[in-house]
Amino acid sequence: MSNEMTNERPELIWLRPERAARGPAPAHSRAAIAAAAIALADAEGLAGVSMRKIAAALGAGTMSLYTYVPKKEHLFDLMLDAVAGEWRLPEAPTGDQRADLHEFARQGLAAMRRHPWVPGLVLTRPSIGPNSLRCTEYFLAVMSEAKLSGGTKMELFAMLNGYVCQFAQWEANQRDVGGSAQWQAELAAYLGMAVATGDYPNLAAAFIGSEAPDLDADAVFERSVGRVIDLILSQATSAPSAH
Repeated sequence: MSNEMTNERPELIWLRPERAARGPAPAHSRAAIAAAAIALADAEGLAGVSMRKIAAALGAGTMSLYTYVPKKEHLFDLMLDAVAGEWRLPEAPTGDQRADLHEFARQGLAAMRRHPWVPGLVLTRPSIGPNSLRCTEYFLAVMSEAKLSGGTKMELFAMLNGYVCQFAQWEANQRDVGGSAQWQAELAAYLGMAVATGDYPNLAAAFIGSEAPDLDADAVFERSVGRVIDLILSQATSAPSAH
């Protein structure tokens, strides 16, 4: 049912005009509100974001900001889309799909490292604002020659983005918990005990005689996201036609 028929304002903030067609220019902007919210989230986490603190940062009245951002969910959408605007994408793909997808993934990880609160929010509230659409358009341009349906391409896009989010979240968790020397030592001791029971022969085989992998976070990401990209590109080359 159309909004004209229901007389309801759109729920999606991207369907709400930022300013009225008539009247004075607004004192603030969605971009400024999002920037202030992002600065708070970077410093204090999402729990530290409030309209009161944003208003204080902007020198505005708290209630006045609700005319720009009626709901906190709208604020999250604006924040996520502003971060998506940090992707430095070329105007067109280079033609090297693997290199283009690697660089796209690196851009995403870099943004999530700058804003550690992003992965958890993306996985619970995906953003589809203008900057997110720009990222989507770029991925589809990279995959434009693949004989896959549009729906399949979108699923592959979600898979790549989902992996980048998951890795960024894992990395943040490692810093919070798994990065301590005590935790690492206890994990090694626990795995040694488990393998010694003989109940996990495949796990034992995976450890015995294997070279220690490079655990540098960048190296781990390059290896692991490379496998995701391999899967994406294998889909592109093995599909006989779009369905």
